[in-house]
Amino acid sequence: MITRAAKLSLLSGLALLFTLVVFNNVNDFNVNYQFVRHVMSMDTTLPGNHGLWRALTSPSLHLVFYLAIIAWEIVTAILLWLGAVHLLRALRLPASAFNVAKRTSILGLTLSLLLWLVAFLAVGGEWFLMWQSHVWNGQEEAFRMFVLTGVVLLILLQPETGPER
Repeated sequence: MITRAAKLSLLSGLALLFTLVVFNNVNDFNVNYQFVRHVMSMDTTLPGNHGLWRALTSPSLHLVFYLAIIAWEIVTAILLWLGAVHLLRALRLPASAFNVAKRTSILGLTLSLLLWLVAFLAVGGEWFLMWQSHVWNGQEEAFRMFVLTGVVLLILLQPETGPER
């Protein structure tokens, strides 16, 4: 029972974290929008680099990309909270039922991993060369979120064992 409670607690903690990420992105919309704008515009990358042709300077594209990130975070937060509810309901059920109850959580955690890996590390970090910026570089935060999510996913993926009730 303690490992199930640990899995539920870790998942709930990550759901709370995602909820706060969404809250901050909506509550302080302009600051986080500026982050997206500067990364996509590549205006703080190293001068003269040969990747500046990739820069997107359209405010409309910046807004669409930022809104897509927020939508992705909202869907992820909802899936994580739903997954936590499913785990809570299955907490005292047989191991096979608890394993089945993990599906929504696994989907939410996978979406989280993809957000940090694709949107921030691949697109932001490598395509828009975010790593070159000393001011608008979110790679450490993205890596932190990727690792946190990955650890929770690995723990959650451990199959339940023990007697069936």
